[in-house]
Amino acid sequence: MTQNNNLRTQSTNFIKRPMLIGAGVGLILISFFVFTTRDPKPEWGKLWMIRPLIIVPLAGFLGGAFYYWMAQLSSQKKINRPVTLIFSLIVFMFVLWIGVILGLDGTLWD
Repeated sequence: MTQNNNLRTQSTNFIKRPMLIGAGVGLILISFFVFTTRDPKPEWGKLWMIRPLIIVPLAGFLGGAFYYWMAQLSSQKKINRPVTLIFSLIVFMFVLWIGVILGLDGTLWD
């Protein structure tokens, strides 16, 4: 019973790592755009930056989850590891790009 609990704890730690890294990449990327804006337009409102600072890291989080899922799939099904890595990176960049579009829609992405 203890070994099963330890295994479950280890598997949740492994999934957390790529998801947190993806969210961190998204946060760093969107912070560059949000915090370098000098004079935001008044029609955006005072708290215009909250939306992109939430949506883009969530997109990175989902991209990291997809990366983890593909890594598990490649190790269990013996699928070619470089192919799954390249595919998961392409999907990660696509999801992050869509997150940036959704986060900045109506403000910087107009």
